[in-house]
Amino acid sequence: MAEPEEALASASTSGRRPNPRWAQYKRTFYFLRRNSLAMVGLGILVFWVLLAITSPLFPGPSNALTRYCGVPAGTPANASLGCSPVCTYPVGTPPTAGCYQVQAASPSVVAPTIRISNGGIDLGPLPLGSLTVSSGSVYFFNLAPGLVKGAPWSLGIAGAVVSSGAVIGLMLGAVAGYAGGATDEVIMRFTDIFLAIPGLFLVLVTLSVLGSKVGTLDGRVEILIAAFVITWWPLYTRIVRGQVLVTREQKYVEAARASGARRARIITRHIIPNSMYPVFVQMSLDVGTVPLLLAAIVFLGYQIWPVIYFPEWGTLAAFSVENVSTFVTCTSCTFPWWQIFFPGACLFLFAISVNFLADGLRDALDPRLRR
Repeated sequence: MAEPEEALASASTSGRRPNPRWAQYKRTFYFLRRNSLAMVGLGILVFWVLLAITSPLFPGPSNALTRYCGVPAGTPANASLGCSPVCTYPVGTPPTAGCYQVQAASPSVVAPTIRISNGGIDLGPLPLGSLTVSSGSVYFFNLAPGLVKGAPWSLGIAGAVVSSGAVIGLMLGAVAGYAGGATDEVIMRFTDIFLAIPGLFLVLVTLSVLGSKVGTLDGRVEILIAAFVITWWPLYTRIVRGQVLVTREQKYVEAARASGARRARIITRHIIPNSMYPVFVQMSLDVGTVPLLLAAIVFLGYQIWPVIYFPEWGTLAAFSVENVSTFVTCTSCTFPWWQIFFPGACLFLFAISVNFLADGLRDALDPRLRR
């Protein structure tokens, strides 16, 4: 395939005037495609996005986990229990066809039920195992649909928080760095005020004051995103300001200034586009932090969702950690590793995919870093 410069040359000789913006997009994608890790990150991220889009097609509610209950083999299902019955049998008894083994001390612990046979792969009703409510209880939740239904919440909240904070910080940092003087002083001292307040503490205070007054799920999510954005933009403001202080002294900015370009045009067309590279790096590091902070808030006992057991990756990870102490003290119980592994794997793959893609995009956009 010809490089973008060759394509532009052939287009100019044929009489067609190429679109500069479209040519820039093609050039960026060309260099991005040469980065193997960036393509891996893009593939993983596309998978998560498709999963989030198609999650409503999977059975089960999108705002709560479906509760299951273990029904001993041979016992008729009782609809009055308010749960979906799953046939179980305790350890030490002969296996029963179509039933799943549970521990006598913890009847709500069901291991992943993936069976590979000559007929294919049988995922069973609990393919990723159960999410235990408490030790000794017969009620549990299916981890697999919880992770599927949690994809749009985790991706949506993390994307909204990081992108909003980055946009606000980018605009304020660009104005402060380019204008200097009193404008710079006011913006940066205002930024220092928010940086001096612990971020998680400010989020908890905002949720405590405003979250209790909002009963709808959409309203709680909006309050949650706003609370995180308040603590997220100052870091980006400082990063962009430092980059702008270097960019504004470049020759092309002096040329634009000498040609009579307005300050707004210089900032939007020259300063901001050439100051975004460290922003991509910071965004890639921050996007995986948001679900972990949600997990920390849930672990501390703050109910940020209308229901306790909510299908969100960070929330599921918090519930799994809460159950660890129960199984550490139980000598006759099998440690439910899947409750920690699968939510952690989702968070890790999401964070690392964005990291790979952001690094590749930064290299593709910055001519100094193209290889």
